Amino acid sequence: MKQHQSRSTSQRSSDFSQTRSCVLWITGSLLLASSTLACSKQNEAQPKAVSPTPVASMSQPAPPPVAEKTEPAAPAPTINPSRAMQYVKEVVAFGARPVGSANHKKLENYILGHLKGDDIDSTTFTADTVEGKFPVRNIIAKYPGTKDGIIVIAGHYDTNYPLRNTGYVGANDGGSSTAILLELANHLRGKKRDGYSVWLLWTDGEEAMKQWSETDSLYGTRHLAQQWQSDGTLKKIKALFVLDMIGDAELDVLRETHSTPWLMDLFQQAAARTGYQSHFFAQEGAVEDDHLPFVKLGVPSADIIDIDYGYNNVFHHSTQDTLDKLSPKSLEIVGNTTLEAIQLLDQR
Repeated sequence: MKQHQSRSTSQRSSDFSQTRSCVLWITGSLLLASSTLACSKQNEAQPKAVSPTPVASMSQPAPPPVAEKTEPAAPAPTINPSRAMQYVKEVVAFGARPVGSANHKKLENYILGHLKGDDIDSTTFTADTVEGKFPVRNIIAKYPGTKDGIIVIAGHYDTNYPLRNTGYVGANDGGSSTAILLELANHLRGKKRDGYSVWLLWTDGEEAMKQWSETDSLYGTRHLAQQWQSDGTLKKIKALFVLDMIGDAELDVLRETHSTPWLMDLFQQAAARTGYQSHFFAQEGAVEDDHLPFVKLGVPSADIIDIDYGYNNVFHHSTQDTLDKLSPKSLEIVGNTTLEAIQLLDQR
């Protein structure tokens, strides 16, 4: 799916809290007139994970200015977690969905059926891979806003190609990202947004065809990033979020270190506002995922991913990536935090 290059071994302290410990020593059974109160504060910085294969040209753009607000923002809408989980079940029912397969085509039609009536665009091309030539299709649903600019929310819908004949169904890896975008579409359609336009992007060909490398992975987003650079779309994108493997019942989203720092900070702020901060950024690490082609071209991008899937990541890219490992609550946490992050971006 994606290459997890490195990972922290200790938890990262939250930017929003400090650990305080106070010890009150009382001698004997008598209450003394004066007692010793010792207090200390900790705020240890988590060392940055270092990628053994750094991605070139990853200059991070400076954040845009934040407008002063005199009134608190209106609460962000919330997703329907039961409906989102039902989408996952329906996606998984297709079975394995690697590029070029009949099930992959069925899933394309399933996604487009849910988006009927929306403003749909797609990029279809033939990818020249180590396993031959394959059709790849990125699906984009566009929801207009009143502000000049675009927020992109992306997630891949293909499943692992090498595991195509093993019974692998990719409930979390491919299924959860497909479903959460379908649920977000339910909140965006029907009226013009009072903020930036939001584009939902179902990316294709994210998985390696044989073994993950710079050339054997991210087929859909590498092609799309170049296309959007050529036609001027990239200049309009204010932020891009990739949602990946976000259905894990034991949700623990990594602070991904290739991502744009200020955008990760904004997502952390959104998590704090929704009360879900304990599920985000306790650990740091570098992951190669669908955000990288956009990061390389200077687009503020963030990878929202729980790469620690099962003990020692045992469920990732295995036939154990099944529905019973997922939770509607995790979909709710990521979905609601994403909606809150969109609202925070609208205020900038």
